[in-house]
Amino acid sequence: MKILYHGGLEIIEAPEIREPNRTLDFGSGFYLTSSEKQAEDWVYRRLHGAASSGYVNEYLFDLEKARTLLRVKEFSVASDEWLDFVMSNRRVPGFAHDYDIVIGPVANDRVYTAFSLYEGGVIDKETLVKELKTYRLIDQFLFHTDKALKHLVYKGAKHITL
Repeated sequence: MKILYHGGLEIIEAPEIREPNRTLDFGSGFYLTSSEKQAEDWVYRRLHGAASSGYVNEYLFDLEKARTLLRVKEFSVASDEWLDFVMSNRRVPGFAHDYDIVIGPVANDRVYTAFSLYEGGVIDKETLVKELKTYRLIDQFLFHTDKALKHLVYKGAKHITL
């Protein structure tokens, strides 16, 4: 069993699939990470205005079992395939995939600077992927379907304040 974390402004005992108000690396769904620190960072990024606290929600997840019952796509590193998948989710209108769960590196702000150089034609795909392999990228898990969400077991939440 893996422990996965979701950082946000509320306790989420029963995760659900929500359409995002912006494009995301792996599409719509419920995002988690195996890094508690990354989940805390997600909370801090959302704290502003009236919100002065949030939560790191913790879940148990049996990846081996999920691999046998669901369509799971895993990217172990930032690769050509990962880059194409992320760029399609972020840039191609109407792009959709049929995976229940997608696992791979988070394309953070530093990565998007490199993406911008690629999109602007300053660097080619091979150079971008080579550059990305030098970054220490944290993982993310997208639960893209209700069927996938049934494999998460809520364990509790840690309160985070400014």
